[in-house]
Amino acid sequence: MGFLVRVSPDRGIPHEFCAETDETILAAALRQGLLLPYGCRDGVCGTCRGKVVSGKIDHGKAPTSTLNEADRNAGFALFCCAKARSDLTIESREVRSAQQIPVRTLPARVQKLTRAAPDVMIIELKLPTNDRLQFLAGQYIEILLKGGRRRAFSLANAPHNDDFLQLHVRRVPGGQFTEHVFNTLKERDILRFSGPHGSFFLREDSSKPILLIAGGTGFAPIKAIVEHAIAQKPHRPMTIYWGGRERADLYLKPVPEQWALENSSIHFVPVLSDTSQCEKWCGRIGFVHAAAMQDFPDLSGHQVYVCGSPEMVAAARRDFVGKCNLPENEFFADSFEYANDEDSVAPASAGNPFNIAG
Repeated sequence: MGFLVRVSPDRGIPHEFCAETDETILAAALRQGLLLPYGCRDGVCGTCRGKVVSGKIDHGKAPTSTLNEADRNAGFALFCCAKARSDLTIESREVRSAQQIPVRTLPARVQKLTRAAPDVMIIELKLPTNDRLQFLAGQYIEILLKGGRRRAFSLANAPHNDDFLQLHVRRVPGGQFTEHVFNTLKERDILRFSGPHGSFFLREDSSKPILLIAGGTGFAPIKAIVEHAIAQKPHRPMTIYWGGRERADLYLKPVPEQWALENSSIHFVPVLSDTSQCEKWCGRIGFVHAAAMQDFPDLSGHQVYVCGSPEMVAAARRDFVGKCNLPENEFFADSFEYANDEDSVAPASAGNPFNIAG
């Protein structure tokens, strides 16, 4: 049996979600795509503190050092520890912009390495026991290397699924960090990173249909955005175009296929630009953004999210705005550039930092 939790934010429209008896209020909110503030998710930092306006809760393991008896008597709770014992009305700030989330520097253990394609490695990172990273779906982190160097990678997991942080890394021949990832990085190794960063995330204050365009490992932030939307039970039509040169570039193709199978509001279109090495390919051929233009010649009522190379992003912006009537302020993009010396800095579209460096 679950309980209805009504959130009265500092400002804006109240939200409601269902909390099961065995899950914390924060876990229930995140599971359903509602971003309440949090830090450690263990009752230590106090970031998730809010007020219970009405209803009954179990404070769970909330430590008295963070939430004393006077706080509890005044109606305050740590939502990462508290569990609903009746229908509730709570007061909590909702995270709706990147500026509301603090940038942190944290260590992380390499939990798992998966070779998703000959030149793509999926890295899962585990934070220390009492730490969690709050972020918006689509943002990125920077891996900190010796000599002050940084390598930026988009987070491929949605915020509600943050037991591990997932990165998609494409190998760059001669690249210092990516060669390390493919040749010497091992499970249980420690990496340090800074984050979250970036302004590439889903604008949830719109009801417009969405096009999401990914090139290669630009699928990573698109994956996070879609999984976040699914957790919210998507009501906005979403069409995902994922382009690559050959089949191996669509290294997680069954994932968006399953999204489309399970959600009537989601449609997936894979696109290959070079089919000379691909036998029995019956899908779309050509540039990925051109395929979207063929299907949506009028984008005046849409939002578009694009992640790929600077050239792909620039072409998509030019054609969507100039030929398909997309309002320029409804185009959101994250671009990346590979360089074998790994010192490249790609000027990002829409003011966003580059997605991935070698």
